[in-house]
Amino acid sequence: MRDISYIFLFLALIAEIVGTVGGFGSSVFFVPVANFYFDFYSVLGLTALFHLSSNLSKIFLFRKGLDKKLLMQIGIPSVLFVIIGGFLSKYVNSQYLEVILGIFLVTFSLFFLIKNKVIVLPNKKNAILGGSLSGFSAGLLGTGGAIRGLTMAAFNLEKSAFIATSAFIDFMIDFSRTFVYYQNGYIHSHDMKYVPFLFLIGIIGSYLGKRILAYIPQTKFRILSLVLILLIGLVTIGQLVVKHEVL
Repeated sequence: MRDISYIFLFLALIAEIVGTVGGFGSSVFFVPVANFYFDFYSVLGLTALFHLSSNLSKIFLFRKGLDKKLLMQIGIPSVLFVIIGGFLSKYVNSQYLEVILGIFLVTFSLFFLIKNKVIVLPNKKNAILGGSLSGFSAGLLGTGGAIRGLTMAAFNLEKSAFIATSAFIDFMIDFSRTFVYYQNGYIHSHDMKYVPFLFLIGIIGSYLGKRILAYIPQTKFRILSLVLILLIGLVTIGQLVVKHEVL
């Protein structure tokens, strides 16, 4: 217990709450935060395990809204490409992956803050493309919820339908990549002490996120989420620059 970072666990809880309310999922916040405490490959392994609990909680809490058609169109390509991304992550230097993650977060957030009227057409082609990109990003970088969230937003789903469908797809992604990450050696025994805490945080954070969601307009929280993603992306890149100068 002495080796547990409670600040990290608190930040993981915040990531889960914000990810639930914002609709992007917790990984877009959890991955860069966890990078301050663990090596990148450990982060990938912990993210997959953390999300299993997180998404099961969301599926239970928002279960009435599941959109089965969208689940198939986005979910199947997501699972296929998360496996590909997970295998490829083994052959890419972790520092390059952190740079890509930081650039992705900054580019993504700036684009949608500036182009806040941009629309992704709600058709089968875009659903499959969005699912493929989000799955590949999740496998390679540890986070793909932002891409999937934007794709699903095009279908103008009711809040519970949005979160339930996204969580079910995310669960399929996490279940698949957990085996790939285990095979790659990303799930380390010395990190397992955090897993029980993260499972509990996934449940509590999803519940609190649902309660908060009832009081906050989605449009306003979307802007807040994008600003937080931008800040985390900048901090991630800044951290790498400092690390490089020290080395």
